[in-house]
Amino acid sequence: MKKILVTGGLGFIGSHTVVELQQSGYDVVIIDNLYNSKIDVLDNIVSITGIKPEYHNIDLRNKKDVQEFFQNNKVEGIIHFAASKAVGESIEKPLEYYENNIGSLVYLLQEIQQHQLSNFIFSSSCTVYGQADELPITENAPIKPAESPYGNTKQIGEEIIKENCKASELKAIALRYFNPIGAHDTANIGELPLGVPQNLIPYITQTAAGIREQLSVFGDDYDTVDGTAVRDYIHVVDLAKAHITALERLLENNNKSNFEVFNIGTGKGNSVLEVIKVFEKVSNTKLNYKIVGRREGDITAAYADTSLANNELGWKAEKTLEEALLSAWLWQKKQ
Repeated sequence: MKKILVTGGLGFIGSHTVVELQQSGYDVVIIDNLYNSKIDVLDNIVSITGIKPEYHNIDLRNKKDVQEFFQNNKVEGIIHFAASKAVGESIEKPLEYYENNIGSLVYLLQEIQQHQLSNFIFSSSCTVYGQADELPITENAPIKPAESPYGNTKQIGEEIIKENCKASELKAIALRYFNPIGAHDTANIGELPLGVPQNLIPYITQTAAGIREQLSVFGDDYDTVDGTAVRDYIHVVDLAKAHITALERLLENNNKSNFEVFNIGTGKGNSVLEVIKVFEKVSNTKLNYKIVGRREGDITAAYADTSLANNELGWKAEKTLEEALLSAWLWQKKQ
């Protein structure tokens, strides 16, 4: 069994990817410092797969701990999720975001180079495109000046990896996600932000569950179908499966260059109000929401052209918005 390191493996996307890796026959080792996750997720993974992944509580900002891990562990691939990820929070705490998202990436890559490892998958984001000139967004769309420190860390991260691929034997794929939502079919793992949610769906489910009093819809004056911002919402299980196909591409040397990027989304955009209506329908729950002013760092619309991932990776999003929202609601109710 090939051993794969998953950093941030107890987080939302990380935990779902660990499940898919285990179910595809990989031996998984997780690094997670529990900054935005809980140790209970480890048992929840076991409840789905029957296999307990090896786990290390390491803060990747601690260079010595990262060095020690790689001295004692041989892995054949790395999927790097560990990062801070909220646009709004990054505007308030830019230095924290640069230290966490860039510093930890550099320490990781230094050890990969030191131990002559390869096969690196980077958790990137459609935020690198900013407000794209054309929709849907292809991988050839220009990288715009970032709207937030979070977006900037993803741009810089990609550049660091790309330059390192040129200077070493590293093979890497950056997956630019659109908006991951939903939960595992078992409702044993899902999105559980600590504190007030920064993302739309957990805020919707927590409002429906009575944990939050009201949902704020940021802006209704965008140039969209109903004035609210449009995003490409992808089921987290579909997204997790994209990591498996990307990993296999690298392990089997099917990559066409040492650094590749792929958009991972559904190819369809939905407005915030459309998402609310679909959620109300699948959950049979009326949501208390109000329209407020726009939020700094937000763009009007973003949805993917996924034809490169479809054709090159042989991957396609399969689950619907209804399925994603229902799974998120069932997960919330289980909490």
